[in-house]
Formats: sequence, structure tokens, C-alpha cells
Amino acid sequence: MKNDLLIKAAKGENINRYPVWIMRQAGRILPEYRAVRSSVKGFKELVKNPELCCDVTLQPVDILDVDAAIIFSDILVVPEAMGLDYEMIEQKGPWFEKTIRSEKDFELLSSKVDIEDRLGYVLEAISLTKKELNDRVPLIGFAGAPWTIFCYMIEGKGSKTFSESRKMLYTNRELAHKLLDRITNVTIDYLKAQIAHGADLVQVFDSWAGILSRQQYAEFCIPYLEKICSAISDTPVTIFSKGAILSLPDLAKLNCNTLGLDWNMEIEGVRKLVGESKTLQGNLDPCVLYSDRSAIESETKKLLNSFKSTRHIVNLGHGIYPDTDFEKVKIFINTIKSYEIK
Repeated sequence: MKNDLLIKAAKGENINRYPVWIMRQAGRILPEYRAVRSSVKGFKELVKNPELCCDVTLQPVDILDVDAAIIFSDILVVPEAMGLDYEMIEQKGPWFEKTIRSEKDFELLSSKVDIEDRLGYVLEAISLTKKELNDRVPLIGFAGAPWTIFCYMIEGKGSKTFSESRKMLYTNRELAHKLLDRITNVTIDYLKAQIAHGADLVQVFDSWAGILSRQQYAEFCIPYLEKICSAISDTPVTIFSKGAILSLPDLAKLNCNTLGLDWNMEIEGVRKLVGESKTLQGNLDPCVLYSDRSAIESETKKLLNSFKSTRHIVNLGHGIYPDTDFEKVKIFINTIKSYEIK
């Protein structure tokens, strides 16, 4: 591979500079993406078109010169493959007609999911992208964490509180664990299929980790994340649990290569927790990219200077916001690429 910095950093190998990629880099900040998006009726039509997904995935590599591509897809393809169809409503987000609130609802889900059949469009997109990349940079595959997928399957939509999901943890703990276990098994199969089709690394996004207490996260999240990490041994795995600050000591013990950090997590403290056993990814506040050139360069260098190890992948502390000027993103990336590791 011509540029394997990301893989080396994830494995703790020697690097001459820190690699950088950006969560949601294949998306609305680029005019080229908006042109592709306008050529289809809706978001799901784009997600299910392997050729267009390949095109969108390659755009930030060509335009922003990042050190990795991440396949353009959506975490909600997993619940859909399990039997819960969803719609993506403009300006509102995802919406599921059916939800899982009882044992009867649970029985409607597929007990075994044929990944190649139901998620073949994602796998085809990965194969196409891997071929088109021609080993320029690594390709990242991904999935939602079991808890985050659970939230959407219970709630049926986005929520500020996910109170229905949290309610089940108290009122029907057995069903909660059954559903989390089934999601986990499908996710493992899905990530393994992505790897088989060309993904060089995989990331698990736990977007709603921060709404749980440490005790609840230890019971309803950590065991399932560990099951995923342990099932994938030949490819680097990143766990990104947004907002799970209290659970960092538990996350540090996971059998993964990399921990993604949001912008509220202090790198120095997490480094003390993990030592040199893990790579850390993150964690610039996405709002920094609204600043002028001088401030972006200054804040980026401050982040880089805070690293006490070469086991780092530079990223934002969350997905990039859609109204960010991509020229500002280039300043962020160029600052990283010109930084010398001391």
C-alpha cells in the first residue's frame, strides 16, 4: 500500500507523521457529494447504489488528501437487514414504522441474516472502492455499536433522551440482552464480510453511549463490544463511544486496537489509562473548523503537541458538521501533514 500510515498507527508501528481522516468526510461538505446526492431521489437510494457509493467514498481522498477512505453507507442498514425497514426523512432523520417493544415484536426479526444477500450492496460498494483506490490509502469499514442500533430499533427514530430504550433496561432486562446479543451477532458477520470484500480496518460507532451510566454501560454495552473485538482478530478495530467519559476505564480494557475520543475526553488522561497498549483517535472539536486559518492551525498544533505517544490517529471528536467550509478542512489536514513528530 502506497500510504499505510493509518494501519501502522493502529497497530502501534513506527510512523513518520500522524495519519488523518475525518468522520463523515464523505458527505455534505463537498460540492461534489451534493452533485451526486441530487442525482438520486433520496439518501437510501444513494446508499443502495454501489457505484455512487464508491464515487462518494473516493471524493475526500481525491479532494481533501486524507490518509484513508471510509465506505459511504449508514449504520441503519443492519436493523433493516434484520427485518426493520426504515425511511430517511429530509430534515428529520431516520424513521422506523415498526419497533421492538415486546417479545412478540422480537420474534418478527430474522433469527439468521444472510449478509451477502441482504447487505450485498454495501459489500459490492466496498469491492468497487477497494479496486478504484488501487492501494493508495486504506479503506475503513464500519457498523453501529449494538447499543446504538438497539436505540433506533426500540425508539423508531432519533431522540434526545431515548427514554423508551432506557426504559427497557429497567422493565425487560432479559429482552434487552436478547436483542443486543442478536444485533451483536449480525454486526460481527457484517464486519467480517466487509473485511472479506476489502476493508482494511473497521470502526464501531456507539453514538448514544453517553446517555447511559457507567454501571449500565458496563452491563449493556461493554460485553457486546468485547464480543465484537474478540471476533475480529486479523484486522484493526476502532471503538468510538461518544460521550462515554465515565466508562473510559472499561473501554480501555477492550480487545481493540484504537479508541476514538470525542472532544470532551482528555487525551492525557486516556493515555494514562491505556498506556502504549492502544492507539487513540481524535479529538478536535468540529466547531474549531468554523474559525479562521490562524485559529485552526493553532488549535490543531495544540492537539498534536498534547500527544505523548506516536500511537495516534488525528480526527475530529465527532462527525464533521455539514455547513463546514471544506477549505477550512484542508487547513486542518495540511497542518497535520506538515507537523514533525519529535
